Amino acid sequence: MISYNPKEWFTFIFRFHKADTFRKLLPLIIGISIYTGIIGFLEIEVFKLTETSHIKNITIMHSMLGFVISLLLVFRTNTAYDRWWEGRKLWGALVNNSRNLALKLSSILVEKEDKIFFRKIIPYYAYAMDLHLKNQNVSQELFEEFNIAIESKKHKPNQVVKLLLKKINELHLSNKISGEQLIFLNPELSSFTDICGACERIKNTPIPYSYSVFLKKFIFFYIMTLPLGYVFSLGYFAIPVVVFIFYVLASLELIAEEIEEPFGDDENDLPTAKIAENIKKNIDEIL
Repeated sequence: MISYNPKEWFTFIFRFHKADTFRKLLPLIIGISIYTGIIGFLEIEVFKLTETSHIKNITIMHSMLGFVISLLLVFRTNTAYDRWWEGRKLWGALVNNSRNLALKLSSILVEKEDKIFFRKIIPYYAYAMDLHLKNQNVSQELFEEFNIAIESKKHKPNQVVKLLLKKINELHLSNKISGEQLIFLNPELSSFTDICGACERIKNTPIPYSYSVFLKKFIFFYIMTLPLGYVFSLGYFAIPVVVFIFYVLASLELIAEEIEEPFGDDENDLPTAKIAENIKKNIDEIL
């Protein structure tokens, strides 16, 4: 995730970064510029159409469709941002619940070996979930350290929680944790799987395909018809105008595509690896 100062206006205006939409759209911008220039040349130089031509009335259609497409893009970006923000709230809940579980265990446990176990295993859940959501392999190092046999194709976050619950149960059976204390710890233990499931729901449920395709086609055909009417009033100046309109509409769609799946490695995705590292620092301090 990109860190920035929202008050630095001029820095934003003149700075380009890897995720900048202008870089991604540059080939299309060039193509649309050439297309608009060709339309302008045909209408002005070849066919010599005048203001009395009925084709100039196509701008009325653009006015109506422009309102519709703006509503669709607002809905699109709001939906994408809701998914991004929900993902951030879930990882914030993971931070808080990890801290709460560590604080409770710190007050309950007496033996140092038990605290060392939880100091290692609690932060590892955040690391495992981060890599799981990014479809990356989870290290076997921790499982090997505790002599746990696992299968590589199994759900790694679930196996970490299983290891955590097994240890809690062993402490309960050895009377190091009472029944009341076990109930006291249960909300945080259950929350780990709930948070992971909610993140998987966001990751595995994209925006419906038909809706996304329709919006892209709508933008494309809207832009392709703009030069037909704009050339009458703007001449060859229609080229930068059409390009600018395309850049604004297409950029909003690209931004929505990037943030609707917040658990990847794009620059605007959530800093889940950094959050996992902060969880580890917090647990080390508590335990």
